[in-house]
Amino acid sequence: MSLDEDTRWLEWVTKQFEAIAGEDKEIDLEEFKTALKVKESFFAERFFALFDSDGSSSISLDELLGALNLLIHGSEADKLRFLFQVYDVDGSGSIDPDELRTVLKSCLRESAISLPEEKLDDLTLALFESADKDRSGAITFEELKAELENFPEVMENLTISAANWLKPPEAEERRRQAPRYLTRAYWQNNSRKLTFLMAYALLSLLLFSSALLHHRGGGVCYMVAKGCGQCLNFNCTFVMVLMLRRCLTWLRATWLVRVLPLDQNILLHQIVGYAILVFTVVHTSAHILNFAHLSQHTGYSLWEYLLTTRPGVGWVRGSASLTGVVLQLLIGLMVLCSSTFVRRSGHFEVFYWSHLSYVWVWSLLVVHCANFWKWFLVPGLVFLLEKVLGLAFAHMGGLYIVEVNLLPSKVTHLVIKRPPFFTFKPGDYLYINIPDIATYEWHPFTISSAPEQSDTLWLHIRSMGQWTNRLFEFFRQPETLASSPKRLATSLRNKRQLVQTQEQNFWATVSNGTVATNEDEAVELTMYRQRSSGAAASTVAEVPPGVQAAPGEEGAKGEETLTQDQLDHVEKGEGPHLREIPAKLGDNHQLCNIKCYVDGPYGTPTRQIFASEHAVLIGAGIGITPFASILQSIMYRYRRRKQNCPNCSYSWCENIIDSDMKLRKVDFIWINRDQKSFEWFVSLLTKLEMDQADEEPEGRFLEMHMYMTSALSKNDMKAIGLQMALDLLAKKEKRDSITGLQTRTQPGRPDWAKVFQKVSEENKGKVHVFYCGAPALAKTIKAQCEHFGFHFYKENF
Repeated sequence: MSLDEDTRWLEWVTKQFEAIAGEDKEIDLEEFKTALKVKESFFAERFFALFDSDGSSSISLDELLGALNLLIHGSEADKLRFLFQVYDVDGSGSIDPDELRTVLKSCLRESAISLPEEKLDDLTLALFESADKDRSGAITFEELKAELENFPEVMENLTISAANWLKPPEAEERRRQAPRYLTRAYWQNNSRKLTFLMAYALLSLLLFSSALLHHRGGGVCYMVAKGCGQCLNFNCTFVMVLMLRRCLTWLRATWLVRVLPLDQNILLHQIVGYAILVFTVVHTSAHILNFAHLSQHTGYSLWEYLLTTRPGVGWVRGSASLTGVVLQLLIGLMVLCSSTFVRRSGHFEVFYWSHLSYVWVWSLLVVHCANFWKWFLVPGLVFLLEKVLGLAFAHMGGLYIVEVNLLPSKVTHLVIKRPPFFTFKPGDYLYINIPDIATYEWHPFTISSAPEQSDTLWLHIRSMGQWTNRLFEFFRQPETLASSPKRLATSLRNKRQLVQTQEQNFWATVSNGTVATNEDEAVELTMYRQRSSGAAASTVAEVPPGVQAAPGEEGAKGEETLTQDQLDHVEKGEGPHLREIPAKLGDNHQLCNIKCYVDGPYGTPTRQIFASEHAVLIGAGIGITPFASILQSIMYRYRRRKQNCPNCSYSWCENIIDSDMKLRKVDFIWINRDQKSFEWFVSLLTKLEMDQADEEPEGRFLEMHMYMTSALSKNDMKAIGLQMALDLLAKKEKRDSITGLQTRTQPGRPDWAKVFQKVSEENKGKVHVFYCGAPALAKTIKAQCEHFGFHFYKENF
């Protein structure tokens, strides 16, 4: 480190020390814990004891500087010695199994990971037996050093992440580089959108210019007002065209998907909406200036021009000014209520209801402008036809929510009886209306089941707003719902239907494996076993309370036989009360019969996945829902290629490229904040892992990558022991201790540069990256895709 950097570091640490130290210029244990922001007091106490070199129960500035100099700028040997002292709780010069267990238990709490005591013992023994080379019953410094040499990437940056407040802020590198929007890669990856926007801008300019010239004799303000008015005629119609979801879904199946930016229809809708606001403000301002000029030469005042019909401005009884004022207010309100901070702050209903004022906007525009109806007629009829068809299909036949499972992090899993006419593609979404939650509200959600699952639809809904929270609370309190004389008949019929259809339609029999679930702050491993019934055998799983049984798993026991008349009435939905919750399989798992309506399906960018050669699917949190459907459908098609040797148990997958699926490789990346969130789809992912052939000509077809952002990285002293133990136990048991999958859960966030570099080196064909999740992460991933030349698709609806 240079002299200037060293001076700057000393100044920064001194400043931070003075900010937390008391009047005695010393830091005690409580002040140290607060400053370090350590969750688990064990590490704060161990670090404090090692920093306090004189044993005075307080840390001086000199002691702090000495310890930090070692941790931040010290050699690997210095850092390793410090780590050994942290683990050597009793200061005996060696680490015994009980000390190691204490440390690992604290590591688990720091990383927000819950494991049962037995699993903690297994982790402790796995790490201890690996490090204790001489079988002496204790780990020496040399043995720990030798064990860490197996993890070279860890030693490079071994530090304490919670001590970042002690590091000086990085000096900003002022390197001259071209803005991202001017790079060649950006234009290549966004060519359709940019071409479309340029064509849109050019058309708007032509419309403005033509209107300007046509009214050139009316003065500058009048000309500008007419130019903006002509642009508003076009934009107020075009903004509707961009939301013709059925037409756009149909266009996705044509060659136009390669020409038009259909995947960015929501973004373009927003851009046109902002353009309407700008044109409206300029249009109104120009008219006000023109009226001010006219008021000086006529007998009408400015306020009479603006707020009365006496001047006779407009083609319907001089109402142009009045309708214009109302339109200005409505459009401003719609844009304001459509802002991100409104939609993402749990007030989706504000956006939803304010946006319905488009009916008034179009009606007023017809009255306001004599020529608007000519622009609006054809698109308006198509829009009306779409709405009528949507309502007709939504109310055709009786749709019912037949099963509900309440998952961690307030996620509601709905199982809906699928209508026979409902055909969709993997990754599509629909609008759902549940009258018992809100009579008139429709909300969009991705379908998480596969098209091949013919009898039911799955929706996984995260509680993030008023409607979704009401949905979760509605099913969390089933005791408030009315009972019914036929509730047992409905319950038994639903259980029979779900178990039978789900087993025979999509899921194949699987062999022994494990699934992790998280209950009461501990992970339990659920074992699959073979169960025979007569001559046939089917695989079932014991599902703990509160955990959704995936298709193919045992849904219920103890079914009874009903009369044919009873079954017919239940199947037709003729029960006397629709709000009943007739049966509970567990505190969070219920069978029910709730009326609902669906509108859709509608296409998304993920429809392009089967035309890809190498697909990278990235889901953040509940953003996994479209990929749950896609992965199931991919593996269904994959099984059709699977070949089995007639003379032995060997199986493989033929690498056939066909029109149905061109995929050669799929990388699935799921990023979750906490451990419980993995429960949402862990059973599905376990089945997908077990469903793949052990050996394939070109390597594994589907690779999974799990990341848990709350877990500390391997480079952190508070987590290195735990991550080493998890790695060792995963190799031994062939499964991850956190999720129960074969795929090891990685701590922290992905290093996207390394992830995409690995993907690029595999050379499996053109790479298409599909993302669903938070917009902030989308920007980071999109920038990396542009760097590597990958195609990027983001889920929008």
